[in-house]
Amino acid sequence: MGTPRTNLTRRATRFDSLEQEVFLNLWRTYDRLRIQEDELFGRFDLTPQQYNVLRLLRAAHPEAIPTLTLAARLVSRAPDITRMLDKLEERGLVARDRLAANRRVVEIGITADGIKLLNEIAGPLQECHARQLGHMSAADLKQLSILLRTARGPHEEDESSWQ
Repeated sequence: MGTPRTNLTRRATRFDSLEQEVFLNLWRTYDRLRIQEDELFGRFDLTPQQYNVLRLLRAAHPEAIPTLTLAARLVSRAPDITRMLDKLEERGLVARDRLAANRRVVEIGITADGIKLLNEIAGPLQECHARQLGHMSAADLKQLSILLRTARGPHEEDESSWQ
């Protein structure tokens, strides 16, 4: 272990700034936690984004959501939401409805099979989240959630739409 001065110098050579160090820590943490979710969702032939679509649609059920509203609520941006919805529709997990009043608006709703799949995933996903973050106290998790929300706040278009 070095002196505080050598530790500071070592840090200065590893990172250009404190902001960079924090960002790279976020990125590395996301990568390590994502591996577990990718494995879990892979067992159900889903991507994390497809799961998020189903989760949002279940929250709105029995109502449907316009495609653009759904896209705005996703945790991460989906550049090709149409293709993602095509795959979910092919599996019978979502249904689309083009409104007669405005043919440009397509509403998406979750099907009974989509709800059934989410119910199957629920237990294993809860176990996955416990493996990912269960070592942290509830107070630490709440504080981390607040800090992450604060960090992304200026970059969020409409945080109230994110669930």
